[in-house]
Amino acid sequence: MKLSGKNIFTIVTLLLGAITIYQVLSKPQPVTAPQTADVAKTNADSFNQKLAQLEVPRTDGSAPAEVHFTSYEVSAEMAQSLSVGPADPTPSQPTSSAPASADATVAPGDVQVKSYQVKLDGDVARGQFVTQVAGKDLYVTLAGHLGSQDGYVTFDPTEFKVGEMTIPISLVNSALQKKLAEQRDQLKLPDGIASLRIENGALVITQK
Repeated sequence: MKLSGKNIFTIVTLLLGAITIYQVLSKPQPVTAPQTADVAKTNADSFNQKLAQLEVPRTDGSAPAEVHFTSYEVSAEMAQSLSVGPADPTPSQPTSSAPASADATVAPGDVQVKSYQVKLDGDVARGQFVTQVAGKDLYVTLAGHLGSQDGYVTFDPTEFKVGEMTIPISLVNSALQKKLAEQRDQLKLPDGIASLRIENGALVITQK
């Protein structure tokens, strides 16, 4: 069969489409090493103990408390807050040690998060979560600069990936910022917290 220009274009289009689907559904490298249930609980407890330091009232003339949280502590606390199991290398097959809510049914239109990982590197926060689309695990990786301004948490994205496919930030930033604006009330810093930032691979929270 003689291939025409149209035939070649169609074949190339199909190949690119197949590659795109593969990249979207492929499993990327985890952003950090997984934690066992026991380790995750220890790190979540450590997070809460450090957070309690910020609730201690300041004495006259004392400097505001400043607490540093590691990537593992933040990961464990977020997983616990989201009521999902600790980050697992095979989230589609939760182990018996994971909470029963790890694969809980959610309302239509909601995103079912099966696992969550956080890696703090320099001044960048990188998160990776697993959800499901049409019964397939979908890995989403989002990175950026986390900070605060005028009493609210801010996020300036630097990376967005679905599976192994990198999506240009210019294509998603406006939608992300709109979503953050819609949820502004949820981004208000708690009373007693002056600011937060990512610095030297740690989440730094400063007391008022």
